[in-house]
Amino acid sequence: MKLSAFGRKFTADAGITSLMDDLGNAMASGEDMIMMGGGNPGHIPEVQQRVQEILAEMATDENQVRRLVGIYDPPQGEKQFIASLADLLNEEYGWGLKPENIALTNGSQAAFFMLFNMFGGEYGNGQRKHILLPLAPEYIGYADAGIDQDLFHAVQPDISFTDAHEFKYRVDFDAVEVTGETGAICVSRPTNPTGNVITDEELARLEGMAREHDIPLIVDGAYGTPFPSLLFVDAKPTWNEQIILCLSLSKLGLPAARTGIVIASEPVIKALSGINAIMNLATGSFGAMLAEPLVKSGEILSLSREVICPFYKAKMERAVEAFRVAMGEDSCRWYIHKPEGAMFLWLWFPDLPISSLELYQRLKERGVLVVSGHYFFPGLPDDDWKHRHECLRVTYSQDDEQVANGLRIIADEVKAVWAEQPASGQS
Repeated sequence: MKLSAFGRKFTADAGITSLMDDLGNAMASGEDMIMMGGGNPGHIPEVQQRVQEILAEMATDENQVRRLVGIYDPPQGEKQFIASLADLLNEEYGWGLKPENIALTNGSQAAFFMLFNMFGGEYGNGQRKHILLPLAPEYIGYADAGIDQDLFHAVQPDISFTDAHEFKYRVDFDAVEVTGETGAICVSRPTNPTGNVITDEELARLEGMAREHDIPLIVDGAYGTPFPSLLFVDAKPTWNEQIILCLSLSKLGLPAARTGIVIASEPVIKALSGINAIMNLATGSFGAMLAEPLVKSGEILSLSREVICPFYKAKMERAVEAFRVAMGEDSCRWYIHKPEGAMFLWLWFPDLPISSLELYQRLKERGVLVVSGHYFFPGLPDDDWKHRHECLRVTYSQDDEQVANGLRIIADEVKAVWAEQPASGQS
């Protein structure tokens, strides 16, 4: 089969493809695999009950069913949901939004594909612009989203140690350079894979850099504020016309509804809606109609703050404790990135004798599915920074007992790797 450059790029091996293949094959195989690789949210009884109640009400309303499955939405997305969301965010934060500032997409992945290729790649004058990621590691799903090669430029972080076995990435502003070849800045908050939350001050500095160069700051809030609020530290919700804020319904507990939300200036929303029409004709109505009663009542915020956030914070604390106990104090060097949000532990094993990809393969053979950290550094030059091959991303959103068992196996395998080395090999 002969393929175009586009066809070759998007059929080549990609981190996100490998991840989703692993997840799907493991689920379909029926094998007793401990699923700690993907970002599938946990099942929260209070959220599932509300979803069932809303579905039951919709099913008995002929007009609602017609809207749900029998009518195309406009390319911008379901109008009632958008109007209710603008009202809620204005009431809560005073952002001055109009419906024209919001568009829906068929999931966040689709939103980022459109946004990255709107602002990065080849321009009309032949100039090529990149998307600047000021803090690597970053989300695995960004890496291959560009139509052009080398769409991303990323910056290595500052690393500070916050506890005996804990560290944190911070933006190295001395190394962050915005140039005439930068089309947009993008940062996730909290970050998938690390659970890092850039501070309000860091976000303000990035916004200032974007404003100075008249480019957008894209903030990926799929796990963040104002919902689903998987945040364990204080972080102020921020939006103005310099910012493109991307939200999602997935981590509320609706991943299969595939509903991404983009909040931006009117010209950005108009352009995004046009691309939506060409790529998708219309966005799906299901997620928006399911969530609209929660948005209209403000319950989406209270559920996020009072139910969803505490659910994940408790799971995080149990997972951290399980791994601390499993690793102990006198084994090899190990660190957890300070877990400030999302649903992941980012594990770092300095001077690991094998690569994180090899460790992933060994863990997979032992029935534990994680993600090798090397996938999460899009836009960094291919140098020999060992750190990128010493990390794993581990999801703790599923059953606590399974998660604890998986973490014990990870600890056991890491110790086994070191035990295989000569006595002088560990440093």
